[in-house]
Amino acid sequence: MDYILNILGPLIAGTGVTLKMFLVTIVLAVPLGLALALARISRFGVLSGAVNGYIWLMRGTPLMLQMLFIYFALPFVPVIGVRLPDFPAAVVAFVLNYAAYFAEIFRAGIQSIDRGQYEGAKVLGLTYAQTMRRIVLPQMVKRILPPISNETITLVKDTSLIYVLAMNDLLRAARGIVQRDFTTTPFVVAAAFYLAMTLVLTWGFQYLEKRYAVYDE
Repeated sequence: MDYILNILGPLIAGTGVTLKMFLVTIVLAVPLGLALALARISRFGVLSGAVNGYIWLMRGTPLMLQMLFIYFALPFVPVIGVRLPDFPAAVVAFVLNYAAYFAEIFRAGIQSIDRGQYEGAKVLGLTYAQTMRRIVLPQMVKRILPPISNETITLVKDTSLIYVLAMNDLLRAARGIVQRDFTTTPFVVAAAFYLAMTLVLTWGFQYLEKRYAVYDE
């Protein structure tokens, strides 16, 4: 127990980096994903096709590869040639990747709404934007909570990938202690930290699902 208490400091500091990456990604990827979903279902073929290609690229290549490309290869890309620090590079990769997954979830949720509701809103004189904001999106939220929950929990675990950029997140902090002390106890403690974070998210989404279920009664 004394050993665990002694290693909690660096592990908690690493958890702070992990949570920061998680929160920044969620705050940026969710609205971007919604914007991509709306563009994906738009009547403009060029825009829809471009977004579809972007989603295919992001979902079809590993997140780690995207992160390494942005950090190491982006500086050598003609015209762009920008070298980002480790944290911003990781944020860009995570946001672009998860926005693609969220976009598909949002798109499926929007398209699951009965077309009759669009027609009813048109009869009432609502614009497309008003129909989306007042009728479609509120219903969509209720339907997409389970898949959004899964993606969010996956994001918590995927944050461990940032160790490849030498960022001192929870996993890297635990690995450093393991290499120093030749014991796997830090990995066990780190696993407990990840489980605690996912448990909080699970409880949060279960609460939201129950809350929105009230409107079905």
